[in-house]
Amino acid sequence: MTRLPIALGTIPFGTTVDERTSFAILDRFAEAGGTMLDTANNYPFWNEGRTGDESEATLGAWLASRGNRDAMVLGTKCGARPTVPGDRTLDSAEGLSARVIREAAQGSLRRLRTDRIDVYWAHIEDRSVPLEETLGAFGELVREGVVREIGASNIPTWRLERARALSRANGWAPYTHLQLRHTYLRPRPWVRLPEAGHTLVSDEALDYVRSEPDLTLWAYNTLMFGAYTRPDRPIQEIFDHPGTTRRMAVLREVAGELGATPNQVVLAWLIGGDPAIVPIVGVSTLEQLEEMIAAADLKLEEDQRARLDAAS
Repeated sequence: MTRLPIALGTIPFGTTVDERTSFAILDRFAEAGGTMLDTANNYPFWNEGRTGDESEATLGAWLASRGNRDAMVLGTKCGARPTVPGDRTLDSAEGLSARVIREAAQGSLRRLRTDRIDVYWAHIEDRSVPLEETLGAFGELVREGVVREIGASNIPTWRLERARALSRANGWAPYTHLQLRHTYLRPRPWVRLPEAGHTLVSDEALDYVRSEPDLTLWAYNTLMFGAYTRPDRPIQEIFDHPGTTRRMAVLREVAGELGATPNQVVLAWLIGGDPAIVPIVGVSTLEQLEEMIAAADLKLEEDQRARLDAAS
């Protein structure tokens, strides 16, 4: 079976998507060749009455019930879990001290019911802690076998390069994964995202990933909360500019040529681009999952990709 080149986002699992539906989605994802699972130690803390344990705990219950842990690439994150009960902002985020990283890893292992994390992410930056402390703590977990590889999410390129250089100089495992927000539409410059902590892909980040063969780029919010296809999900203000109108027109045109949905074309554009990107896609129904699975087999012709790239 061919491995699905898409990661499954699991933010709503165990909350707005109940356990039964979550398990059905995970079963079908695995059946289709999906292996990459993306969660965090704080999903979805921002919803009323939630602790941030729910996504990991639901994944852990599924892995335990199916006995398929070795078949999955399990990624989770630390650093952005609030330390104040009921805080639905990042104002009290736990940060990336050595103590927090180790304690957070133990909490994630417990909820995920596993003895190891395949990709352990620094969820957001913490500039109050020296990079050496953060990287040394991650490196210890890798040496101990608790973590296989590490990644950085929502980090500017210059900090990523500095971190990787520090790790190499000290003999620590370097960041080999980068996770940023990215989609087909291009944002307006100098406009802030409404979601705290989110960091958009930049041209510099894409160029950096191209030049670093050991670095894998993962993209979240690839389908913009459903805005490509759902009239009830308007495109965010950050993408409100004339270039979006032109890119949406070409996107729909290519989708029509391929007999595909705009969502599927966006995913194919990400997967087959330069650099190749691992899209993280969150779904809440089996129908949405089937649309995602079908996108993995969609191939863009050179002319179609060129038109998509040129639209602005």
